Amino acid sequence: MQNRVLSDLLESEDKLTLRSRQVIMVASGILILAVAAKIQVPMWPVPITMSTFAVLAVGAAYGAQLGLVTILGYMIVGALGMDVFAGSSAQTFGLSYMMGSSGGYLVGYVLATLILGFLSNRGWGRSFGWMALAMLIGNAAIYLPGLVWLGHLYGWDRPILAWGLMPFLPGDVVKLALAAVLLPGLWKLIDHARG
Repeated sequence: MQNRVLSDLLESEDKLTLRSRQVIMVASGILILAVAAKIQVPMWPVPITMSTFAVLAVGAAYGAQLGLVTILGYMIVGALGMDVFAGSSAQTFGLSYMMGSSGGYLVGYVLATLILGFLSNRGWGRSFGWMALAMLIGNAAIYLPGLVWLGHLYGWDRPILAWGLMPFLPGDVVKLALAAVLLPGLWKLIDHARG
């Protein structure tokens, strides 16, 4: 039980039931990611979007395999032109949006989902300390390709860190703390309910 993720609680002996539940979870995860991308919480110096929170939470709750299928599904939906990303709009969407300044961060979403899923599959989602460390590693996995892509697009002589990292750190600290409390808290409730 220690190395299970939350999505494992929906396992079934019947393969058809299991696959149906997985399809529903992937669709639900894509919807959660799309809705979270559009939620903005006012904060200084920039508003917080809940995208990274949802990406990290899906990875931690779904594990590496189901999390990867979900985040790739989300990317496919976005590539097909659906308005599912934080900065996308009726004017900028699909592959053109994905190849813009947010492209590297979207690659980071996939990496972060895999990392969080991998770590959660090893039991990191059950304690605050390990979950906080996993979230920190996941955030780094989002920022690294994001900043590299910004540098590639605009040139390394530009203030890449000031544009693509520093304004978002205060909000990320809040989201990291929220996710690090939420997932282990859910496990405690489940363990308590099971006796």
